[in-house]
Amino acid sequence: MSMELLFLIKGVILGFSIAAPVGPIGVLCIRRTLASGMANGFLSGFGAASADAVYGCIAAFGITAISTLLLDNRFYLHVFGGLFLLYLGVYTFRAVPSETAAAAAGKGLLGAYTSAFFLTLTNPTTIMSFVAVFAGLGIGAAAGNFWLAGFMVFGVFVGSLLWWLLLSSVVNALRANIKQHHLKIVNQCSGVIIFGFGVLSLFSL
Repeated sequence: MSMELLFLIKGVILGFSIAAPVGPIGVLCIRRTLASGMANGFLSGFGAASADAVYGCIAAFGITAISTLLLDNRFYLHVFGGLFLLYLGVYTFRAVPSETAAAAAGKGLLGAYTSAFFLTLTNPTTIMSFVAVFAGLGIGAAAGNFWLAGFMVFGVFVGSLLWWLLLSSVVNALRANIKQHHLKIVNQCSGVIIFGFGVLSLFSL
């Protein structure tokens, strides 16, 4: 097995593992899949995977200026992320389930992607996780192995996407058995959980 393929596989496993724990994005993906269809839920995950890839690139290729800027301002980013989670929790709790699935195009899908992307991006400490991983494996800017680092970053992105595809597919398969009043309960439970993540985020400061 070539080194490139080995690091690609390692990246896929790492990306899948990072995405799998159910946090606010996971809850958001489940709720949006149930409310608006698989495309909406998957694009929420796609946004999170994109943000992970951005941080993976910063860590792997040693983009020091950006990394320093984000880490120096992590308090404000953390506050913004926490407040956004509070808003999202209230909005989700109060959301009235639609009688029909949202159209799989336009503002809804773009909003699903961008909101998840920026929500994930407001957690700059993720950079440190990637820095530790790349340093531990002896690749990245410090070791000068940009080629292998690129394969691993791509693997992280693919692994994260695989998780979101799996999650949105499974939830979408169950969606046909969920009625209107069930969706309202899902919205309320999701709102409380997301709001709770926001409170924890702010208290962790």
